Amino acid sequence: MISVSNLVEKEDASQILAKAISTGAMPGAVFLTGNSDEIIDERCLGNLTYAFDSPPTTSETIYDLASLTKIIVTTPLAMILYERGLLDLEAPVKRYIPEFSGKEKDDVLVIDLLAHCSGLLWWTDLYKLAIDESVTITKQRYIDHICELPLDYLPRSKSIYSDLGFLVLGEILERLTQSSLDQLFYDEIFKPLGMKDIQYRPSKVCHELIAPTEKDPWRNCLLQGLVHDENAFGLGGVAAHAGLFSTARAIAPLAQLFLQDGTLNGKRLFSPETSHLFTTQSNIVHNSSRALGWDTPDFGSSCGHFFSSKSYGHTGFTGTSLWLDKEKDFFVILLTNRVHPTRDNQKLASVRPAFHDAIMIANEKNLDPARE
Repeated sequence: MISVSNLVEKEDASQILAKAISTGAMPGAVFLTGNSDEIIDERCLGNLTYAFDSPPTTSETIYDLASLTKIIVTTPLAMILYERGLLDLEAPVKRYIPEFSGKEKDDVLVIDLLAHCSGLLWWTDLYKLAIDESVTITKQRYIDHICELPLDYLPRSKSIYSDLGFLVLGEILERLTQSSLDQLFYDEIFKPLGMKDIQYRPSKVCHELIAPTEKDPWRNCLLQGLVHDENAFGLGGVAAHAGLFSTARAIAPLAQLFLQDGTLNGKRLFSPETSHLFTTQSNIVHNSSRALGWDTPDFGSSCGHFFSSKSYGHTGFTGTSLWLDKEKDFFVILLTNRVHPTRDNQKLASVRPAFHDAIMIANEKNLDPARE
């Protein structure tokens, strides 16, 4: 582990992102830092697109969060239902979805879906089943198709990140509650935390505030307000693995909830014990960095070098991330639309660790005035 105190001079986070924007890593970015009690800093850089007349990013800019949906919606809902005794993490998936059975599938546990070691394929083009069908029929067809697919590897033999695993987990949550995922999110997370400006299927009235993602050849349009992920789009925009849109500031209450071990503003969503269970490296698979739903720092991690061993976070394909450090009582939200105008742009990968290093160096100096 590199020591922050051994680094004297380094570009600050804004400079790193500004340089990344100038070299085409993304058109713009918003980042926000905070702790369990307050927002510390928020910066907005660049524009919504590369066009010369594109509006600048602001604190009201909305981004497609992509896989941050997994840890803002699906994982917290699993935690809530687990604590209520409704969801058994050690139960086989087939207890909740009987059609998910046969051969090795009988051995897949709910906890395996959260730890990304279920054996399910990481992705397949389910959205092609959705063409010319209603959302209700399509959703069942998604699950039926996943249940028909053979496992890619034996459960718990290795860990491979899987969107399909979270689609199955989302189906379990909906069957347990007889409620849709977006309604569950509203009732159990959005409303209790007093969240704003975060939603599935954003209203057209706010589309001009949304940073466009890809010029999509399949949908033959520039995606602005339509979810980038094709499989989420096939479900009408509401899915367990992707689909959420948000400003950076709107995510802060969720980050503070986790830093406060499941309680925010006097409202408890889950206990410290449940928080610890889900946010600590699971060790189900040897050498896997995966917690339950969350990831933890590892060699080459997007969070850089200075997050403590008590940290956890997640990234999103569109260029988003959330990292929290429980030991340092600190969180960092980074939202970009690096997939504009194409997902082939991979420049953000090298920017993320450098950005987080700069953030943590600045935070360390703020905590220790002697280093100023």
